[in-house]
Amino acid sequence: MVAVVAVVAGLAATSATEVYHRLAQPSWAAPPSLFGPVWTVLYVLIALAGWTYWRTDGETQGFAAYGIGLLLNLLWTPLFFAGGSSRLALVDIVLLDFTVLMTVGLFYRRSKLGAVLLLPYLVWLFYATALNVAIVALNDVR
Repeated sequence: MVAVVAVVAGLAATSATEVYHRLAQPSWAAPPSLFGPVWTVLYVLIALAGWTYWRTDGETQGFAAYGIGLLLNLLWTPLFFAGGSSRLALVDIVLLDFTVLMTVGLFYRRSKLGAVLLLPYLVWLFYATALNVAIVALNDVR
């Protein structure tokens, strides 16, 4: 399931570099070349976290939160890049932040390792959320 999200996000991001360069960026914005390697590592960690949790016979609630998080993750790239709506993408990523935070808490009950494996993802999401906010503010985009 994580691989499907990664592939779809990759396909939706085919014009990401062009779109990213057209937008006014805050001084602390990461270069576009950093996003691919970071997301590759994060998707591996997300998959390992899910697998680790699954191995504990994890409860349905944890898997539901994990799945909702993957769906929200899947939606962000097309909203921001292909759809050109950084405001809708911002709503999506804020929901994703809360969902992943909740998933970490739910995973922690059964798999501390699964929860810890999600922490780099959560930190990156907070950075990406701040960047999304800054892009909306700097560009007054939809």
